[in-house]
Amino acid sequence: MNPQLKRSERAGWPGEAAESWKRPTAVKRRRRLTLAVLPTLLTLGNGVCGMASIAVATSALLDWTNEQQLFVAGLLIFGGMLFDALDGSAARMTGQSSEFGAQLDSLCDAITFGAAPAVLVWRFSDLMAHRVTWAIGVIFALCVLIRLARFNVETGEEDSHDGFDGLPSPAAAGTIAAFTIAMPRLESLTHVGHRPWVRNTAEWALTISESFVPLLAILLAYLMVSRFTYPHIVQQWIRGRRSPNQIGQALFAVGGLVVLHELALPLVFCCYAFYSPGRQWRRIFETPEADNASRAATGDDDSERAGQEPPG
Repeated sequence: MNPQLKRSERAGWPGEAAESWKRPTAVKRRRRLTLAVLPTLLTLGNGVCGMASIAVATSALLDWTNEQQLFVAGLLIFGGMLFDALDGSAARMTGQSSEFGAQLDSLCDAITFGAAPAVLVWRFSDLMAHRVTWAIGVIFALCVLIRLARFNVETGEEDSHDGFDGLPSPAAAGTIAAFTIAMPRLESLTHVGHRPWVRNTAEWALTISESFVPLLAILLAYLMVSRFTYPHIVQQWIRGRRSPNQIGQALFAVGGLVVLHELALPLVFCCYAFYSPGRQWRRIFETPEADNASRAATGDDDSERAGQEPPG
């Protein structure tokens, strides 16, 4: 055999070394990720509100009282709730829903609806020992993480999002924030110029709330990881028909907000948080006939959930 040919066999055929870099390697090339601009910006706005809420609640540089700091921090959590509601709607309307957006949304929710409310609990009351309120805030934040992780695992793309298993984390965080928003208004009612019974009631409510809010955070943490069914109010009101009783309840809630202003927020959020567990616990002790009568009275029968008129 030609010696030159043998050398070429040992060294490889001409051009083989130059083309070897084109061959696939064991390391897979990662697919370049493209982002949906509007939904991503709205989701990041949620995270910004959460970080700003923590910064305002813990800042020692602001020339504000503790009540003013908590008031602004609570408003920022409500701002995060608004961004959280808009980003999903924007993604669906533009057809840009993605797994990346879902994961980013959960990370921002962990900040705004987990860490920020925990800080509010720490700063809200001085009646309890700091280690107790610290533990309550940590438990609340951990339950938010568990709630978000379970939602990501159990919710598929085909889910209609008409309801939730467990209290949604935005509702739990909004309940805590509602109390911080209502406190300045409640404190103003204790000043001279109001009727004595109004001042006495406001002072009593302020004293009770300092112990009630940390205990409320524990209950909300449990409800988030529970299996109680909560309705998606916005989706159900947009898609389905409502009974006159339910429309009357909605008008009553709106009227309370108009008359009581921010003082009505804690009542509205607490009603949403505890109404479903109370109704489901009550049904355990009801007879089937009483249960059917209750469902007919509230308009919660299957035909109404399907978007039809309830039988008359």
